[in-house]
Amino acid sequence: MPPNTTASTGQQPGKSGRKKGRRARLIVLVLVLAVIAGVTGGAYWSISTVRASFPQTKGSLTLTGLSGPVDVKRDGYGIPQIYASSDEDLFMAQGYVQAQDRFYEMDVRRHMTSGRLSEMFGASQVDNDEFLRTLGWDRIAQQEYDKTLSASTKKYLQAYAKGVNAYLDGKDGKDISLEYAALGFTNDYKPEKWSPVDSISWLKAMAWDLRGNMQDEIDRALMTSRLGPKEIADLYPQYPYSRNKAIVQAGRYDEITKTFEQGGSASTAGSSAAGSTGGTAGTASSSGTAGLQSQLAGLQNVLDGLPTAVGVNGNGIGSNSWVISGKHTITGKPLLANDPHLSASLPSVWYQMGLHCRSVSSKCQFDVTGYTFAGLPGVIIGHNRNIAWGMTNSGVDVTDLYLEKLSGDGYQLDGRTVPFKTREETVKVAGGEPKKIVVRETNNGPLLSDRSSELVKVGKKATVDTAAPDRGDGYGIALRWTALDPGTSMDAVFAMDKAADWKDFRAAAALFDVPSQNLVYADTEDHIGYTLPGKIPTRAQGYDGSVPAPGWDSKSRWTGYIDDDELPYEYNPARGYIVTANQAVIDKTKYPYTLTTDWGYGTRSQRITDLIQSKIDDGGKISTDDMRQMQLDNSSEIAKLLVPQLLKIDIADKDVRHAKDVRDAQELLEGWDYTQDADSAAAAYFNSVWRNILKLAFGNKLPKELRVKGQCLWVDPVNTTGPADETEKVRECGERDADQAQPDGGDRWFEVVRSLMDDEKSDWWTTPKSGNRPGAVNRDQLFKRAMIDARWELTAKLGKDIDTWSWGRLHRLFLKNQTLGTEGPGFLQYILNRGPWKLSGGEATVNATGWNAAGGYGVVWVPSMRMVVNLGDLDKSKWVNLTGASGHAYNAHYTDQTDKWADGELLDWSFSDGAVGESTSDTLVLKP
Repeated sequence: MPPNTTASTGQQPGKSGRKKGRRARLIVLVLVLAVIAGVTGGAYWSISTVRASFPQTKGSLTLTGLSGPVDVKRDGYGIPQIYASSDEDLFMAQGYVQAQDRFYEMDVRRHMTSGRLSEMFGASQVDNDEFLRTLGWDRIAQQEYDKTLSASTKKYLQAYAKGVNAYLDGKDGKDISLEYAALGFTNDYKPEKWSPVDSISWLKAMAWDLRGNMQDEIDRALMTSRLGPKEIADLYPQYPYSRNKAIVQAGRYDEITKTFEQGGSASTAGSSAAGSTGGTAGTASSSGTAGLQSQLAGLQNVLDGLPTAVGVNGNGIGSNSWVISGKHTITGKPLLANDPHLSASLPSVWYQMGLHCRSVSSKCQFDVTGYTFAGLPGVIIGHNRNIAWGMTNSGVDVTDLYLEKLSGDGYQLDGRTVPFKTREETVKVAGGEPKKIVVRETNNGPLLSDRSSELVKVGKKATVDTAAPDRGDGYGIALRWTALDPGTSMDAVFAMDKAADWKDFRAAAALFDVPSQNLVYADTEDHIGYTLPGKIPTRAQGYDGSVPAPGWDSKSRWTGYIDDDELPYEYNPARGYIVTANQAVIDKTKYPYTLTTDWGYGTRSQRITDLIQSKIDDGGKISTDDMRQMQLDNSSEIAKLLVPQLLKIDIADKDVRHAKDVRDAQELLEGWDYTQDADSAAAAYFNSVWRNILKLAFGNKLPKELRVKGQCLWVDPVNTTGPADETEKVRECGERDADQAQPDGGDRWFEVVRSLMDDEKSDWWTTPKSGNRPGAVNRDQLFKRAMIDARWELTAKLGKDIDTWSWGRLHRLFLKNQTLGTEGPGFLQYILNRGPWKLSGGEATVNATGWNAAGGYGVVWVPSMRMVVNLGDLDKSKWVNLTGASGHAYNAHYTDQTDKWADGELLDWSFSDGAVGESTSDTLVLKP
């Protein structure tokens, strides 16, 4: 699955023109396929060939292996609700139906998780495969299947695989999807059978993209080439507990803290420096000179090149989820909302469906509906007849990088040489020769440094203290990660799907070891709750996971894991609601363990809290539509801080060329309500000013490894003392992909700027003269320059007439097929991709249509779905997906939900037999 590149830029179809647009694309498709046919020797593809892979949704089919008939009822959006009389039949049918809609996506995912993309896409994916083989997701998944998962989970996985394979039976690639037909011109690849391990492996990909602070760990180390400890600390401020509330505000932490103080288990296993940022890391705490810079930059390049799984390779991952008890709702029963923020993909990472036993019994135990992943049995987020649940990424730190002293065939540990654990892997390459690699592991995990020519030199010049072993040819880098141990997350999926109450749910959540998620809960009996599950490590005194640790010292190893009954939770809090949006889980002063040093900073969570509390304070009751409106809140918290100061800046004719034009733009901010609607000119201008403030104050001062690839600056040489003479400056160009660069403009940067606002003469507010643009020596001078630069930037992008400006013209979403739609031929990108859509929202808003301020204004991650569950009447729940049910490019359900999603609308979500019956458009009967 190649990394993203720019897709085609067709216009968003209007509602009246969708049929014309679809017909036009079909005409183009016929022409393209005719050309291909001529080039390849006459094999003609007709529209009927393209449609041959569309699923059968009516009538009946025979599926060998079923014990009884199964009904598949689809609504007008192609969303399936499956009815069966046994668990095995239910999951076999789920596998069959998901394969009908999404098998190509499933196939690509399993090749990614197993490090076998080269088998589909050739030599371009060898480096990715080597890295993924080194991580060994599929090996761990196999161990889980063999050793840790329950017998019932294995039975469900086997039934699901049986259904997928029943769909594949007798089909050629072109019968399965258009993409296989395209691959067939360059590759003789043929899909193989599905296995239970293929499903489990996908949970490892999910865990990788939600792995915690590994990116911050790398970035802090890279910053040391240009910035000192105080400057780095400025860029990672403390979490504002007094302003942005943590998730858990009551809960059981008082009891845990008491145990800690009395010398119980918490005190012996817990880590010091709870909640600190940039803490020590033993003998490697200052390992930030040129050698380590180069090696960590190499690791970053490897990470940038990895295919996106469910997020932007671990960056910018966020989500909103909140639950409100019946005392504050119109129905008198809880409401629960969830919208996970992930990178946009086509098709959406989520798949909507219902799994219903005709009669719930020991033989058939499920009656559940919601969102899952294609390739995975069960439901990940949703509700059953008794409870509902949502998820957001907790952000707890479950990964650590270790510097390792390599010695011949081993590595050093406590003064002795320990042999590597090794294995040989063969990477098969479509159209090329296979490549063999050797994976080496230390006691901390796989050596990531073996997968990059730069990383081979890891630590060659790293600064360490006298207790460190001689560097020799350099240190390696190993990864310790909870997901590299066999776990039980697949058991958790089915247990949550069947849970009937809070006790059941907590027991199910305890099985969800990786990735660690914030889980919110509600039930039909008017109870609400929150729990933090996960396998969360504890660290020894002096190690907080914020920077790479010395692997040669056993004292740097993890000391254990936090016990399940010591993890934070809340149940029926007096305030009547719980909000999770990636903020701190718990106040560091009230909890003895370090969960992470790198929380999200709580901008979204506090805004949601304020919206809920405002409604309550006004004496109102909250409705399902109120929840929807909260999900669409576009208010910019950083604009509230900066705009009053920006309006005070004097744009005078005497010192600003074309001052009136700049003042005209400045006047857009007068009376602006800080709402980032797609048609707002003020939002466009403010976000450009914000981007330029970040660039001038911070971005131009960061090392090249963090700046945007290809953006070049003349800078002082590394390790100089004081400003260099102009003739001594060197030209450095950025090295990071635009959607990964810093400063990204998220709420960490909100907090950075907030903390500096009163220090008007901070060095961060200084910037040199550039060409005919003046320099700045204080905050307001830098703000003025940013306002001027923003005016001319938008003039270039949107035109001189500010009446034509709008945020949506800058802030656009392109949906790209994540394989051939990113690096395939242009005509294939046209066939597979869709967009753009002009979006409201922005970075760290509740309507989190994220963009990277270092790289541009385009949308890089989104609310990947939205749902609101009404526990008073489950049939009045609402949901929407980013794209549609289908992965087939010309199927009616490829992107049929996207317009509604972009407009903030939600679809009816039927659950009961009667409601599903009324909404059913097509029924397919699967017969034994």
